[in-house]
Amino acid sequence: QVHLVESGGGLVQAGDSLRLSCAVSGGTFGRDALGWFRQAPGKEREFLASISWNDDTTYYKNSKKGRLTISRDNAKNTAYLQIDSLTPEDTGVYYCGAGWTVSGNLGEYDYWGQGTQVTVSS
Repeated sequence: QVHLVESGGGLVQAGDSLRLSCAVSGGTFGRDALGWFRQAPGKEREFLASISWNDDTTYYKNSKKGRLTISRDNAKNTAYLQIDSLTPEDTGVYYCGAGWTVSGNLGEYDYWGQGTQVTVSS
């Protein structure tokens, strides 16, 4: 079974940068992608970025890298999401998911971590 654990969240100030980690264990069973999503209070989970474990493919929300940088370390079975210039609108629970292909479609991801809370103060 695919097991994902997010870490790196916390309380930060506007303008700070943050790097979230997603450690994967148990194998991916053919799933090529790792995606990051955010769920703000009272809102649906939204796609942020996705990366392939096997090649250089990445995909970002609105097809723009912007303030986000997704990366991975295959030797550590860990993926990362760096967010720069944080604003209070970035507040939410950040989830990583294991998916079959690099995609912004929530339905492509069928294993999820428990999430890590990010709170950005103004």
